[in-house]
Amino acid sequence: MKILLLGSGELGKEFAIAAQRVGQIVIAVDNYQNAPAMQVANSFEVINMLDGAELDRIVAKHNPDFIVPEIEAIRTERFYDYEKKGIIVVPSAKAANFTMNRKAIRDLAARELGLKTANYRYATSVDELKKAVQEVGMPCVIKPLMSSSGKGQSTIKTASNIEKAWNYAVEGSRGDMVEVIVEAFVKFNSEITLLTVVQNNNPTLFCAPIGHRQERGDYQESWQPARITDAALFEAQDMAEKVTEALGGAGLFGVEFFLADDGVYFSELSPRPHDTGMVTLAGTQNFNEFELHLRAILSLPIFEIKLEKAGASAVILAYENSNNPTFSGIEKIAAFPKTDFRIFGKPTSRPYRRMGVSLGYDSLETPIEDIVKRTIAAANLVKIHY
Repeated sequence: MKILLLGSGELGKEFAIAAQRVGQIVIAVDNYQNAPAMQVANSFEVINMLDGAELDRIVAKHNPDFIVPEIEAIRTERFYDYEKKGIIVVPSAKAANFTMNRKAIRDLAARELGLKTANYRYATSVDELKKAVQEVGMPCVIKPLMSSSGKGQSTIKTASNIEKAWNYAVEGSRGDMVEVIVEAFVKFNSEITLLTVVQNNNPTLFCAPIGHRQERGDYQESWQPARITDAALFEAQDMAEKVTEALGGAGLFGVEFFLADDGVYFSELSPRPHDTGMVTLAGTQNFNEFELHLRAILSLPIFEIKLEKAGASAVILAYENSNNPTFSGIEKIAAFPKTDFRIFGKPTSRPYRRMGVSLGYDSLETPIEDIVKRTIAAANLVKIHY
């Protein structure tokens, strides 16, 4: 099969590797050359994916069997036409359109499906934002409707922060939409990602829940399994199955939840492998999240997802701009017991850009805090030179 991969970052790279291992053809697409997935793909294209004409051109040129989006900044409304032409959009044109826009997915979850979410409003100007903040109360969280990796996200605690939060959200927005979502702050105890695998002709499966810690709206560490009660896990699985069924299609979804004293709150959803799910590269499961995504797409039956180890991931971040970042300390992290790592191969760096990840693992009986601590220590051994 021929797969057109729209977005070629580190998640796309691991997906492309999984696809290559079972003989698929991958065309990696991004807006800059030498993106991580391009380094392992059969061929690549460099285009602005927000240019609908350019998107149409490469789809016509390659005539893929599958279109697999990896990022948000895509002219996703074109996907409906591609589906009509017989191309499979993963997981579906509807899923891609709804989840690339926080407004669509939040309204689907809260208004149509009745899932429990934070109180929220939308705003298209500073004045509307002031009114929305007044209605939901402070503290509250401001996010662009289209963004990734926490870009443009901030927390408002006083009215004096509103204009700054608006400017930051607009600056961090991906695409050409100038609108934000205002969310009441949920007093949660922890956050989890529930990787949900929707199959074409077999039951929906769930990975063991993944816990994570964020800074600047972006994950810093993740671990699997996360602590969660049976009742809360059942509630999260039920919500995940409802929202993925409403979106349609097959593939792996990363569904995020807040765990609070008064229950489970739906937060967000990604219709593709999730950054916190990179912990599965530590061998925690019989299939990692990228292999699961691929198998679901190709309608290869997945009999079970089995948790085999406890594991953690910790990001390796850049802190400066560079057109030629290099690394040292690789031999140190390689010498760490029960540890692995990935360097993504991004050609440039900028402050807080994710350049790699350390991976730790141990037996299921090992306290997860110990694995997280060791994995963070391993990540700190890698130095980036600018």
